[in-house]
Amino acid sequence: CRDGRRGANGTPSAPRSGMGCAALLWGWLLLGCSRGLGPPGVGAAALSAATYVLDDAGGLGRQFDGIGAVSGGGATSRLLVNYQEPYRSQILDYLFKPNFGASLHMLKVEIGGDGQSTDGTEPSHMHYENDENYFRGYEWWLMKEAKKRNPQIKLIGLPWTFPGWIGKGENWPYDYPDVTAYYVISWILGAKQYHDLDIDYVGIWNERAFSSKYIKLLRYTLDKHGLQQVRIIASDRLWEPISFVLLLDSELHEVVDVIGAHYPGTKTVPNALLTKKKLWSSEDYSTFNDEVGAGCWARILNQNYVNGNMTSTIAWNLVASYYEELPFGRCGLMTAQEPWSGHYKVEAPIWITAHTTQFTQPGWSYLQVDGHLEGGGSFVALTDGLGNLTIIIETMTHNHSQCIRPPLPHFSVTPQRATFYLKGSFYMVETLQVWHSRLDFESGNSSLFQQLYPVKVWKGSFSLDLNVDEVYTLTTLKTGKKCGCPEPPPPQPFPSNYKDDFNILNPPFSEAPNFADQTGVFEYFMNVSDPGDHVFTLRQVVVQRPITWASDADQTISVIGNFKWVNMTVTCDIYIEKQRDGGVFIAGRVDNGGIYVRRTKGVFFWVFADGTYRVTGDLAGEEILMKGLSGVRDNAWHTLTLNIQGTSASGLLNGYPLWENVTISKPSNGWAAIGTRSFEFAQFDNFHVE
Repeated sequence: CRDGRRGANGTPSAPRSGMGCAALLWGWLLLGCSRGLGPPGVGAAALSAATYVLDDAGGLGRQFDGIGAVSGGGATSRLLVNYQEPYRSQILDYLFKPNFGASLHMLKVEIGGDGQSTDGTEPSHMHYENDENYFRGYEWWLMKEAKKRNPQIKLIGLPWTFPGWIGKGENWPYDYPDVTAYYVISWILGAKQYHDLDIDYVGIWNERAFSSKYIKLLRYTLDKHGLQQVRIIASDRLWEPISFVLLLDSELHEVVDVIGAHYPGTKTVPNALLTKKKLWSSEDYSTFNDEVGAGCWARILNQNYVNGNMTSTIAWNLVASYYEELPFGRCGLMTAQEPWSGHYKVEAPIWITAHTTQFTQPGWSYLQVDGHLEGGGSFVALTDGLGNLTIIIETMTHNHSQCIRPPLPHFSVTPQRATFYLKGSFYMVETLQVWHSRLDFESGNSSLFQQLYPVKVWKGSFSLDLNVDEVYTLTTLKTGKKCGCPEPPPPQPFPSNYKDDFNILNPPFSEAPNFADQTGVFEYFMNVSDPGDHVFTLRQVVVQRPITWASDADQTISVIGNFKWVNMTVTCDIYIEKQRDGGVFIAGRVDNGGIYVRRTKGVFFWVFADGTYRVTGDLAGEEILMKGLSGVRDNAWHTLTLNIQGTSASGLLNGYPLWENVTISKPSNGWAAIGTRSFEFAQFDNFHVE
């Protein structure tokens, strides 16, 4: 670890033993704090001053439950798994390792349901009713990596989508609540049986309706399977109607442990408080991870409690490990979207997180204080009940802390002096460690999570001069660290010549590297009956439309490559399994995905089991550019080649020209892709894009 200790203005300071700024600082503090640890160049006379009392004698506030982040909802960690070592472990350390970086207390993952859940689909552990596989996807791996670094981390599971069989043909998971409960509980049991993971909390259905009958049945089924320790969060949407219903239904009130709201804007509602339940912001942030994103995160981490009594805040998303041009690009606490180069970036929100997570733990308690600073901004104070105290202060200005949602009402923040009086069991505290961040929106030269010299508490009080857009942590704990790994490799575009023959006997993950499924699920497959050329393939395996969360396409599609690509040649061996009306495609210049997948445009080269082909300008197949006979049949291998140059495209079948000189007007660039005509089995092999 690098030593992060800095002087009061963020510049490297004199050693502690010297007579530089350290001695001066101690002198100021001993002289009754006529000038605190504040920003340089702000005259004392210009500052508004206010006093705040921190006292535990009259009891404590709510219990703190932790700071976390979401992997999924969906496919947000897709590219992370493909990083080579040591870079992958470095990224995981920055996220989960205690006293290293973000040091997260909680990890919330998607219970994959085969449907589109924002930036892709995540595979279900039960694609079909008689199918169970607890090694699909990457959330099992991620939870284990998190636990490896922090055995105390809390784990949360939440479904966004469900496999179609659960609804028996209806786009609704509550018609057969016993089936849905069995499905969710099998995921919890599988986590324990196959990965030794104890799930701490489970949710209902992300941002969609809840069913009281289902929630009660879920609790009953959990208890029946010896899972009494698993707590229920509801309803991962808004404060209402869940809070109102809990007040009316005593049986439901008994089985819901946490009310989880999304993007609450730091506010709660009276009914939620009346339930006396734990209140969480169970999904928040979702903001581009630059300095404004860091300001948003700093503000809500404090104010979700100060304004809304929320004792946990969970960021969507953990790490931006998906193609940036998909929806909500770079809305993670850090960025890791280039496994082919090893490049990643530890963004400012990581260090904003550390201000809270490195100096608190779930089970600590908030102090009963108002928490609003008179000059604008906020503070929270927490204790472990054993004499330790942590104070986190933020002075984020309105324009530098806007989250993606909801709209932020205007407020003002000005430089100010804050004097804190420590009473009760904190009266004997003599010094506090100090960690500081200053977000710089002028030069972009922010100072992040730097350790300053300790504050001397004089007769139970100390003062700080606070500038705008700052975060301070003052704490009795001496365990904080700003760790740094060697710089990762420089960024590189996706390889311009990329091949995958899928020939891997025991793949570490179920999905091939860099393919980002946008509807359907594409998995490694072993053809035991194949004579030899196509034993190992990639297979689309979702054969029934899932219970959707977003607008999944009617076709399946997986994208790959560089969104900026213009001219390209895509070649792939294809195998249609569905007789009569089956079909597959390869594509280039694919311009959309995620929640917008239905409106995807590009150049799509389709072949069908009835021996016809089509060229379309869209995934939906409505914009037909060319069509004719190909002679392709199901249950036989064929090689498709799509060549796009400038405004012209041509296609080959088994190496021979099938169509040419099709004029392409738009889109002008995009990914390569493979997919199927419907939710149907189909196989792909020897993929090559150049």
